[in-house]
Amino acid sequence: MNIRLEQPNDCRPGCTEHYVLNQYRNNPDFIPELDLVMEENGQIIGHVMFSKAEITLDDGTSFPSWTFGPISIHPDYKRKGYGLKLLQYALEKAKNMGIGLLNMEGNIDFYCHAGFDLASKLKIHYHAEPRESEVPYFLAQELISGYWGNREGTYCPPKGMNMKRLFQRRPCRTTKVSCHHLLQRQSL
Repeated sequence: MNIRLEQPNDCRPGCTEHYVLNQYRNNPDFIPELDLVMEENGQIIGHVMFSKAEITLDDGTSFPSWTFGPISIHPDYKRKGYGLKLLQYALEKAKNMGIGLLNMEGNIDFYCHAGFDLASKLKIHYHAEPRESEVPYFLAQELISGYWGNREGTYCPPKGMNMKRLFQRRPCRTTKVSCHHLLQRQSL
């Protein structure tokens, strides 16, 4: 298994998700140092990308945060630990880059294994839900201890990244494999 930075020739457009991800790479919030692919026997089997985000604190000021997604694993490699390995590698690299806090939309049953918990436990509220809600799919992790402190605020997702669209897995017309810009490359 090898995890490396994504290269331009890894990408082959094919569906809405491909288009959104490829366009997002031109966004100033995109973090190219955290655009990673996972290979097994020379085949790309996974991908994750990171982006800058922010939290609006209760006093109205902005506080830096980051997010990631989508994380994708080829269907033949799902439920074998590859997703967690890719995520743990990416989280360690993010921490080493000084990224202190991640917020994301996802399934707590998977992401808890990588140290994520409900963001509401850190007093981080989700922009699209009532402030007092405990949003089961909005998660957070402090990568650098003490980074968030005892603040309270509302998460603002990156501009230009429609996370709901990215997390909808719709099959491409060209293949039966789940739609993902890197995994399609070897399925066509």
